[in-house]
Amino acid sequence: MSKRILITGASGFIGYHLIKAAQKAGFEVDAAVRSSSRLSHLNALAPNFVTLDFGSEESLKRSLEEGQYAYIIHAAGATKAKNLEEYNLVNAEYTRNLAQATEKADIPLEKFVFVSSLAAIGPSDYHDVKLFTENRKPNPVTAYGKSKLLAEEYLSDSTLPLAVLRPTAVYGPGEKDLYIVFKMLQDGLDLYIGKKPQRFSFVYVQDLVNAIMLSMQAENKAERTYNISDGNVYGRYELADTFKDLLSKKTIRVHIPEGIVKIAANVLELAYMNSEKSPVLNKEKLNELTAPNWACSIEAAKKDLHYRPAYNLKTGLAESMQWYTKGKWL
Repeated sequence: MSKRILITGASGFIGYHLIKAAQKAGFEVDAAVRSSSRLSHLNALAPNFVTLDFGSEESLKRSLEEGQYAYIIHAAGATKAKNLEEYNLVNAEYTRNLAQATEKADIPLEKFVFVSSLAAIGPSDYHDVKLFTENRKPNPVTAYGKSKLLAEEYLSDSTLPLAVLRPTAVYGPGEKDLYIVFKMLQDGLDLYIGKKPQRFSFVYVQDLVNAIMLSMQAENKAERTYNISDGNVYGRYELADTFKDLLSKKTIRVHIPEGIVKIAANVLELAYMNSEKSPVLNKEKLNELTAPNWACSIEAAKKDLHYRPAYNLKTGLAESMQWYTKGKWL
């Protein structure tokens, strides 16, 4: 009999790829989704859909005992919210509720995997040539990162068989945030904020999913938090240059002064003040986009999880562009 796995955030970009990987590995997959989630892209996978009340620890406990899960991958979270309080509610408080319910539930749990973010530890200084590790003092520069760090702190005293993964910027088929950059490049515009040098890290979604699957089987460690990237460091122009090489595109490179972008971000925040949605660009996003150095070490994941990235930026983008082009996104 196959073991059951619960995947939260299952309707999202990463969740979709997690479902595919878990099914391929032979798990019986319960996909936790919101009642308002768009699910048509999951129809072909046909997981068992469940809804969870993250606001109620008792309700979560009942749902977990009904599911009798051997594994829980908590990938649900808010990447856009109005303020820190909203981020903390969804990303931290709901994570704590799920973890506490899991500790109390009578289930055959083998591993609880929390998908955090490199935003929780934050960027380092550009002149820090050495790749930063999981133990560096956290310096989140966004409310999103702060909420993810708070969730990690809630989990730190947990007795769960736990793994916490901190992926850097994730890209791949179906991703929508970096897709905005790809669409601009496709239209001939190579846009940058200011002229300060930056270092970036990326991870292709298949590598992240592989890291998550590996973490489910890995030995439990006292230090159980892992940075996840493709292991490379990229300059600020490499994403665009790789895209242009792959699609034989020519673009106009434009640097917009950071002060002008800050004004635009403020205006957009005011415009969206009474809307349920958040703007694509705001002061929070600007802090992330202008951060000097996201170059992280993945040595801990290599050692403990036996994680070996299969993609670099060129090979990952090549596969992604095929998907975007075939689906007429580009």
